[in-house]
Amino acid sequence: MVQQLFFEDISVGQSESITRTVTAEMIETFAEISGDVNPLHLDADFAATTQFGERIAHGALTAGFISAVLGTRLPGIGAVFMHQSTKFLAPVKIGDTVVATAEVTAKEKNRVSYETKCMVGDKMVVSGDALVYVPSRPDA
Repeated sequence: MVQQLFFEDISVGQSESITRTVTAEMIETFAEISGDVNPLHLDADFAATTQFGERIAHGALTAGFISAVLGTRLPGIGAVFMHQSTKFLAPVKIGDTVVATAEVTAKEKNRVSYETKCMVGDKMVVSGDALVYVPSRPDA
């Protein structure tokens, strides 16, 4: 569901989420697009020798799910990402289902602040905040 909310439609405490299950194909596509071909993400044999014991998703791929929330749900169409701060708390593995959430914490002069997080089950894997420019309603 893609929507468009204007600055006037948004209130503190409002939140939206998306859910994505991470696949090997997602990781491989992200590696190709970003150029981050670290074998931790792509080579099962190498990844087995690391502290994780298996391939993990790129942190930026997981944080990108927050961009999807902001660009499609809250506020959606017309949003301009201005800032994101992220802290990576735990790895995301192939097959993990990630719930990315953004909650409005403040708004001022067409800028909306969010608390952001990504969860796998009851484990927080990414936490942070974001600032987004949100257009005003054309007739406002």
